[in-house]
Amino acid sequence: MPDYLPPLAAIRVFEAAARHLSFTRAAAELGMTQAAVSYQIKVLEERVGAPLFLRRPREVVLTAAGLRLAPEVTRSFEILRGAFEELGEREGGMLIVNTMHTFASQWLAPRLGVFQMQHPDIAVRLEVMQRLVDFSREEVDIVVRAGKGNWPGLVAIKLIDVRFTPMLSPELAASIGGVHEPADILKLPLLDSKDPWWITWLTANNLPTDVLERQTLPSMNMQTLDAAAAMAGQGVTLLTPEYFRREVADGRLIQPFDQVIDEGNAYWLAYPESRRNVPKIRAFRDWIVKEAAGA
Repeated sequence: MPDYLPPLAAIRVFEAAARHLSFTRAAAELGMTQAAVSYQIKVLEERVGAPLFLRRPREVVLTAAGLRLAPEVTRSFEILRGAFEELGEREGGMLIVNTMHTFASQWLAPRLGVFQMQHPDIAVRLEVMQRLVDFSREEVDIVVRAGKGNWPGLVAIKLIDVRFTPMLSPELAASIGGVHEPADILKLPLLDSKDPWWITWLTANNLPTDVLERQTLPSMNMQTLDAAAAMAGQGVTLLTPEYFRREVADGRLIQPFDQVIDEGNAYWLAYPESRRNVPKIRAFRDWIVKEAAGA
């Protein structure tokens, strides 16, 4: 079938010229020269095979063909304009943040209300998952991930160092007369013993690592779940202290040692380089960087 649709640029010029009944005002609206407007109208007239305007001194008027075409073209552009406006409002008003469970529940969620109060026009939707995100295939604006921050094509901004230290319930510590030195930890069950952090911590404190082979508690591989088990008195776990300050302040957990292990990893805010100037991303970035610095 023949394609009767003329070039979109010519249609856009016709719509503006028909609305203004002026090539000069159409040119000003579209940021074009009057000669360029005249050329696009000529292209369109050649395509439809009929004149669309009558050129008169100091004015143009629509021909019968132009009068038939103009309302339909204007209506079509209004539909397009509305569709893009709706999309723009949705894109501008919804920020999708994809992050890890512990960061979301222990650090971000308690602070997020502050951002919402400062930016009531931006609705944040939190998505929680551990795997990497493909920005080209998934509807995600920002991610927070742990690592070194070396992700090609992404802007990565460091938020919080990944540090860890043993934590347990006060009741469990009291059951062995208190935890006074690292070796006392070996008297208690160790949660998530398959976590490589345990090998690092035991080695740093000159303690045997074969104790891990004798542990029978299940591995949950998530700090929030390990912390819940520790608060229930089930064992000792390794946690990032910045995430559990409230639990320590409330007496639900204790941190027996000041020593923390830092392997050089951190939690990073990341997003595509091509979207660095999107207003909602810039607003969230500026806010969370300030929050992390204050924390």
